[in-house]
Amino acid sequence: MTHDKRLGELLRDEADAFPVGPAPVDDVLCRGRRRARRRRTAAAAGAITTVTALLAFGAAHLTPTVTPAPAPPATAPPHPTAPEKSWRPPRTVNPYEPVPIGHGLSTALLPDGRQNFVVGAGDIGESVEQAQKHLGDSIRPDSFSSGTYAVGDHVLFHGAFRTDIPPAGIDIAPDSGPRRTATVLSLPGDPGWGTYYAFGDTSTADTGFTVTAYAEDGGVLFEQRFDAPPRD
Repeated sequence: MTHDKRLGELLRDEADAFPVGPAPVDDVLCRGRRRARRRRTAAAAGAITTVTALLAFGAAHLTPTVTPAPAPPATAPPHPTAPEKSWRPPRTVNPYEPVPIGHGLSTALLPDGRQNFVVGAGDIGESVEQAQKHLGDSIRPDSFSSGTYAVGDHVLFHGAFRTDIPPAGIDIAPDSGPRRTATVLSLPGDPGWGTYYAFGDTSTADTGFTVTAYAEDGGVLFEQRFDAPPRD
């Protein structure tokens, strides 16, 4: 029903109620406007209620998007504290057996003599046979013999030791360059001697070096310095 039609009905009603005198047009218009305002207010209230209900329904059925809190920064596991000295465990080898030591070199320990061993490149079988004819030179107790062997870009530090207490480890300290941990080889039983070796780079080939033997507790058993080889 339109506003004009409703207003006409109101005018007719008022005219019927007051047959005498002019129709109260102003009064009817005022009351008509009040009724129209009430209808609009009621309609608006209903619309607000409907929107509120829809919003409530949506809130109840939508799954909220949850942004997880950032993970705490990873904490690296603690590293165990390294001992003050750390060596490779001494290795027991069989008599006369060629043992590869790296960079194409091998060594063999012979039970003939007091300290007898061979170091060489490739097949050292023939050298081992020759060494059996020549007893190893004796070195005094608690001391080292030493030598160097150049191979490619490396230099091999090697020698024998004789000691009353078997060393737990041996290292080599060139006059220039880092300290090297040596590998220790010995024959079965307690022969009272063994050999050691370590590789360095060629920059240390012409320098002096110090060899040190250590006890299990890290104490020094003995050490010995070797001067640089004479220049030609």
